[in-house]
Amino acid sequence: MTLLYSDVEEELRAAVRGLLADRCPPAAVLKRIESEPYDLDLWKTLAGEIGVAGLLVPEELGGAGASASEVAVVLEELGRGVAPVPFLTSSVLATRALLPTRDALLGELAEGRLTAALAVSFAASPYAPERGASVSVDGDGRLSGTVTGVAGAEVADVLLVPVGGDLYAVEDGMAQGVTVEVVSSLDLTRPVATVTLRRARARRVGACDLAGVLRFGAGLLASEQLGVAEWCLDTTLAYVKERHQFARPIGSFQAIKHRLADLWLDVVRARAAARSSVADSSSISVAVAQSWNAGVAVHAAEEALQLHGGIGMTWEHPVHLYLKRAKATEIALGTPGDHREALASMVDVPGPA
Repeated sequence: MTLLYSDVEEELRAAVRGLLADRCPPAAVLKRIESEPYDLDLWKTLAGEIGVAGLLVPEELGGAGASASEVAVVLEELGRGVAPVPFLTSSVLATRALLPTRDALLGELAEGRLTAALAVSFAASPYAPERGASVSVDGDGRLSGTVTGVAGAEVADVLLVPVGGDLYAVEDGMAQGVTVEVVSSLDLTRPVATVTLRRARARRVGACDLAGVLRFGAGLLASEQLGVAEWCLDTTLAYVKERHQFARPIGSFQAIKHRLADLWLDVVRARAAARSSVADSSSISVAVAQSWNAGVAVHAAEEALQLHGGIGMTWEHPVHLYLKRAKATEIALGTPGDHREALASMVDVPGPA
């Protein structure tokens, strides 16, 4: 494993970062979160012109045939911009669930013509994959039940619903027997919804290892959390250099230096954990990454808010978007406690007597 990024990864990073700087600065995100959080025009550009939607899809199925490393770089940049696009939900979770089936939907997802959502609670984990879901299939192949806390459902053209080890696609029948109700969410840039199915027409597309899909997603979510932490650190460093108190930059005070030095070390460790979970997507690497990175993202956002002083508490400054994204992802795809408990079991660390 290496912490260094390849030339291809850096080129991809530059393309995504440049587009986000032009089309999705924090001020633009702030303007839209109360009306229409998702920026689907930006998503079409990311998917169609840069090709991020098909990174995980093999070339023979219409995708780029890239690896998780390239996906991780995109997630880092989307985390840095708290970009309101359905990349994680459609191009990572839903696509990963579809990959073993080699279904024709993969080609449409890769081209960005369709967006999918995996009908699983965002609070589910590799250790409790059915959390928040209660769906059954009848003899006619119709689905009934409810799934709470589904991310990306309201902008999805296709719902992929795991039931009893199988994966079903709800496509043309989205308007019949399917209700998607957006509910209150801490993260305004990634809304969640309750999906209700009432004998919805569905097509079985194949088997689904739901725990494996969520483990893969949790490992890559660590890269998004890294991006959030990096933005918070970089923005705070820039601010303390220019903000003066007692005729000197506040960043020159030793107490501020120590806090930011500690935070820098935390972020470096988070990068190592994220890169490790990409290079080695084993259960241990994923649990380590989520055990560490979720907390680092929250800590970095809290430090950014505090060190920005009064301005950090205002709605006009974007730091609250990063704190909310960090707090929301802290409980997504398994809490740090869930991952630490699983990690202790995997490496045979005895629990409390």
